[in-house]
Amino acid sequence: MLPYFIMLVFCGIPLFFLELSFGQFASLGCLGVWKISPMFKGVGYGMMVVSTYIGIYYNVVICIAFYYFFLSMTNLLPWTYCNNPWNTPDCSGVVSSGNQLNASLANATTSLVAGVSEVINRTKRTSPSEEYWKHYVLNISDDIGNFGEVRLPILGCLAVSWCVVFLCLIRGVKSSGKVVYFTATFPYVVLTILFIRGITLDGAINGIKYYLTPQWQKVLDAKVWGDAASQIFYSLGCAWGGLITMASYNKFHNNCFRDSIIISITNCATSVYAGFVIFSILGFMAHHLNVPVSEVADHGPGLAFVAYPEALTLLPISPLWSLLFFFMLILLGLGTQFCLLETLVTAIVDEIGTDWIIRNKTVVTLSVAVAGFLLGVPLTTQAGIYWLLLMDNYAASFSLVIISCIMCICIMYIYGHRNYFKDVEMMLGFPPPLFFKVCWRFISPVIISFILIFTVIQYKPITYNDYVYPGWSLAIGFAMALSSVVCIPIYALYKISRSPGATFRERLKYACRSHPKWGPALQEHRTGRYAPMASSEDTVEARPLKEKEELKEELKEEEKEKEKEKERKDEISLTIQGSNGSTNTHNNPNPSA
Repeated sequence: MLPYFIMLVFCGIPLFFLELSFGQFASLGCLGVWKISPMFKGVGYGMMVVSTYIGIYYNVVICIAFYYFFLSMTNLLPWTYCNNPWNTPDCSGVVSSGNQLNASLANATTSLVAGVSEVINRTKRTSPSEEYWKHYVLNISDDIGNFGEVRLPILGCLAVSWCVVFLCLIRGVKSSGKVVYFTATFPYVVLTILFIRGITLDGAINGIKYYLTPQWQKVLDAKVWGDAASQIFYSLGCAWGGLITMASYNKFHNNCFRDSIIISITNCATSVYAGFVIFSILGFMAHHLNVPVSEVADHGPGLAFVAYPEALTLLPISPLWSLLFFFMLILLGLGTQFCLLETLVTAIVDEIGTDWIIRNKTVVTLSVAVAGFLLGVPLTTQAGIYWLLLMDNYAASFSLVIISCIMCICIMYIYGHRNYFKDVEMMLGFPPPLFFKVCWRFISPVIISFILIFTVIQYKPITYNDYVYPGWSLAIGFAMALSSVVCIPIYALYKISRSPGATFRERLKYACRSHPKWGPALQEHRTGRYAPMASSEDTVEARPLKEKEELKEELKEEEKEKEKEKERKDEISLTIQGSNGSTNTHNNPNPSA
């Protein structure tokens, strides 16, 4: 937890505030905001690629939650016992088959004690929920290249999931904003119920101790810090483009600094709270399966579909609690999915910007949803879990930290930290606190860079239980990871090549220059440095979006035109004097003599 909190304080909260203020100031999505420095628009495209990858596989996780939700509508949860066709001889449940559905806690405890001797005698134990997950829900194949058949129930739930996402976003943020009020609050009720039940289970204290005990030998492991950074980026949504997109709908003078502090702390406090719920149940399972806590369940999505379902079988009226739990998972997932889809749709609409696209935003939303469904079909096959974990570990991992680092460099050093601090002060009424200024300029980029370097040095190939991914699949993983990052240099080179200038330096300078339309979206907010002014010297200071040299050249041209006009008027007046008997004024160097 130490790396987690360090990453939260020095990277998570500062970057969260940076993205909120960035999107709110310009009132544009993750592509439009790069008017601040058009050469770096590739960062916005990289965010779109990352959001696309996450949106594809994240909705598959939601669809599995839908699947479990529908299967919970029964008198007996199908993963309660080990007497099913898909179970193996190694299966050992924590609930005896002699128990009735609504047995009391005392009876359940008695049956558990009676079965302890049988459990201890087994050399290898798996829970009914784990076997149900592997052998029935996934029917997992033996290799990532062996797709097998499409799991039709999961495919159907994937269609349901995308339909729900589309219907909730059919009117954009107007509809999704109302839905989120419920999806963001109800999970706390279910978490609290599960927490109270979890801490009363045998062995729960061991799981909580494991959760809270620092493992100092892992502090120097770069993977731990990389995982902490990934967790912060995932939980807060940094570098996805979603924060910029959602902040663009805020009022210009909204206090996004206050919002960033409250949301970041609340979000991470919820993660810590959920950790107590998770590890209390893992401690219980480890106690009764006689294995270490670290070996109780799979990593990744298997944790939500193995550990929790097993614990739910111990509760009275377990199908009811199972319905509530998976409904909570669905709501949590949909909240994230709304943000991802809205990010893509807003970016497309802002980029194309035609009247037809703006009027028919619903068509764009539907198109993105259909494309996401089709791209998610391979993840519903028997090898789908391998591909899902591959995307989770590579497609949106270290690319997030690279995108965030480059965003900090662009805003702080290309656009200029003083300019951005003035923008934030104009928007909020006060400048960013000193801590955030230091983090944006130095601490956050340095920490991110070190984590990235040491993660590459200590890289270990991904595995799933005992399965080792083949080299060709890892190559695909790296290709997905680089596909978002490579957008940045490719677009930069494209922008430089299309920029005017005789030399590369001139083209580069022009490509980095802020677009004339950069700034607050509404004219009423374009005050101070952004206010249009007609006077000569004031124009140079009031319009930071063009180079001062160019503006001064324009002013010089205007002055020359004025001088020529003055000379022409003087000539006309002298010609009039000559008609009264004087000599030719054009040949008289001193007509007044």
